[in-house]
Amino acid sequence: MTYAPDRIYEEVAYVAYHFHWPLNDILDLEHGQRLRYVKEIAGINTRLSQER
Repeated sequence: MTYAPDRIYEEVAYVAYHFHWPLNDILDLEHGQRLRYVKEIAGINTRLSQER
């Protein structure tokens, strides 16, 4: 199974923007781990926006 390059860019940009991690550290994550961080960041953002 291949993974769409555009989707990888989206995930990496999302994690990098929020956590300020270096590119290589994010790319070294397994796909499942990276998706988990994306999910957690989205949850944090949702909670923060609801508190406003």
